[in-house]
Amino acid sequence: MNPKFKPLALLSAGAIAGVLISLGVTAVAQRDARSALPLEDLRQFSDVFGAIKAFYVEPVEDKKLIQEAISGMVTGLDPHSAFLDAEAFKELQVGTQGEFGGLGIEVGTEDGFVKVVSPIEDTPAFRAGVKAGDLIIKIDEKPTKGMPLNDAVKLMRGKPKSSVTLTLSRKGETRPIVVQLVRDVIRVQSVRSKVIEPGYGYVRLTQFQEMTVDNMVRHLGNLDKQGPMKGLVLDLRNDPGGLLHGAVGVSAAFLPQKTLVVSTDGRTEDAKRKYIASPEDYMRGSREDILSKLPAWVKNVPMVVLVNAGSASASEIVAGALQDHKRAVVIGTQTFGKGSVQSILPLTNNTAIKLTTARYYTPAGRSIQAKGITPDFLVEETPDGDISQFRVREADLTRHLSNDKDKEDKPSVPKPGDQVNEKLRDRKPIEFGAPDDYQLQQAMNHLKGQPVQVVKKDTVAAADSKEPAKPASK
Repeated sequence: MNPKFKPLALLSAGAIAGVLISLGVTAVAQRDARSALPLEDLRQFSDVFGAIKAFYVEPVEDKKLIQEAISGMVTGLDPHSAFLDAEAFKELQVGTQGEFGGLGIEVGTEDGFVKVVSPIEDTPAFRAGVKAGDLIIKIDEKPTKGMPLNDAVKLMRGKPKSSVTLTLSRKGETRPIVVQLVRDVIRVQSVRSKVIEPGYGYVRLTQFQEMTVDNMVRHLGNLDKQGPMKGLVLDLRNDPGGLLHGAVGVSAAFLPQKTLVVSTDGRTEDAKRKYIASPEDYMRGSREDILSKLPAWVKNVPMVVLVNAGSASASEIVAGALQDHKRAVVIGTQTFGKGSVQSILPLTNNTAIKLTTARYYTPAGRSIQAKGITPDFLVEETPDGDISQFRVREADLTRHLSNDKDKEDKPSVPKPGDQVNEKLRDRKPIEFGAPDDYQLQQAMNHLKGQPVQVVKKDTVAAADSKEPAKPASK
């Protein structure tokens, strides 16, 4: 192992299988002064290594034992730290380009199982009805219990037109659900837009990729050609995050120059950073400032940001920044709560470790970690509740990093005996941006100064839905 780690990048999202593992930007972390090695513990490690080499039922290569030891050391820290072998390291970099082969499922891990965080729109998994919160218990005939996430990703990927069978466990279902999927080339269009009705624009971000900011500027320009805008909806639902500089760029599009977007804090000096709405923090390379091409109305048009439990990391950075600066009103449900920074630290032979090195903080100093962004108006997917009723969030993950500002983590996994809402059992996933998109309807209500139908819960500090809401403006 190379004794000098060189941080390659920051990550700002969870793993996505048949899908991708998201990559972030900029360098972090100089190593602390090397502390004395724990000789007694290393001697024990050497004894175990020797015992396996001498007595295990089959011969094991030294390289495999060392890599497995590194993997166990890193993955035991938190759900987002991991050892990346050569293949995983390559896929990490490929994923940010927005094209890969697979099924279109964003996944995570929980108690040794592979869990669906969200299916990606217009992919084999989405069309087959795979739902957020589904537990993947088998991939073909291979059980996933205890399987490393990278191994599950490899099994779900493959040549286009080849098939794979997933066995799913779903809350409220007494029997496993078996779905056969045909792999496809997954091309994630990270930005989509349309005019909902004259004067009201809609921009959806599905992921923060290399060209997301550029593409968003182009889409906003297209909206501008269709007439003056009176309101804008930025849809970040089910957006798992991605590149940090993309999050800063998207935020900067709607905020004044030099405005604080997000800060990070960790043990090293390089992990203590502030990112502002400035080209040096969102542009890569020597290109011209792409945001200079934005229509003038983008900076002050009344605005709503839509989020849900699938909105993670980079999405939470954008929602938190626009909310703290009162540039937009946030509508939807509590976000995922992925508020930690992962640095890619290369080792040798094209391998690396993905290591948690800092936490993210909103401009007002709120920690996103294990809590997420609380909407200004809590609105679920339908009047009857969320179709994906049991979403896994960061606070539900084993060994998750705590929120250093709010020590009370609140897991969202239901308790035994919780009942499934029968009205939602057979509902198809929401098509975001469609005419029957309930959360979008409430966003439009807000922009027009009409009542917003919020969830009626005593714990929700939201405005009375009987009172007209005033459009947010700066």
